[in-house]
Amino acid sequence: MSAPETLRITAPAEGVRLLTIDRPARRNALDRATYGALREAVRAAGEDGGVRALVLTGAGGCFTAGNDLSDFRETAESVEDSPGLALLKVLAACPKPLVAAVEGHAVGIGTTLLLHCDLAYAGEGARFRLPFVNLGLSPEGASSYLLPLVAGTKRAAELLMLGEPFGPEAAREAGLVNALVEEGHALATALARASALAALPPASIAATKRALKAGHAEIVARTLASEAETFHALRRGPEAQAAFAAFFARSAGR
Repeated sequence: MSAPETLRITAPAEGVRLLTIDRPARRNALDRATYGALREAVRAAGEDGGVRALVLTGAGGCFTAGNDLSDFRETAESVEDSPGLALLKVLAACPKPLVAAVEGHAVGIGTTLLLHCDLAYAGEGARFRLPFVNLGLSPEGASSYLLPLVAGTKRAAELLMLGEPFGPEAAREAGLVNALVEEGHALATALARASALAALPPASIAATKRALKAGHAEIVARTLASEAETFHALRRGPEAQAAFAAFFARSAGR
């Protein structure tokens, strides 16, 4: 499968594969083609003996504005057809270290997928948001389980229920990123960390990652599935469809 123009796949250092979401005109929002390309790229890297670490970032100073809402207006799509869920499953199961470099916007799945990365670094200008409730939806990405683990139940409730934007310091305090770096330097930091990981014994890295994930793997898989059922039921409902319509009306008026 060849990657569409919206995903760039490069090898910036020995053993490191860099995946760059490249839809800057849409703030790197993820459409079906880009989801599919990302899923295949992560799966292929996980099976490639020459790849020892992956880095995920976005082009143009933006990580990703989340799901392309144009796709959410399609009410016939089933849970089984969800490209977002398919990507999240592959990220959760990836045997290689995943490192994220976040600049600009990280919205919706752009934030929840960080819970499946092993390391993440954010520029000082990064802006995060989990606007599921605001759109008439519910949490996804196993965030209802994983976010309370790293952020605590009160902070997780605040981020998921109110859906308000938050900055990189709050993201670090919530356990979504490891550290803040100077704006524009997140990718360089992530690549340096990925190169450090790639230089270490791969069998030891793989064993350590398995051990870190083992205690949560089963419940994460169950939560991904149960969240997806609720999410897609709500997505087809009147409140969500009205929220999408209002979003596109505002966009058309700009």
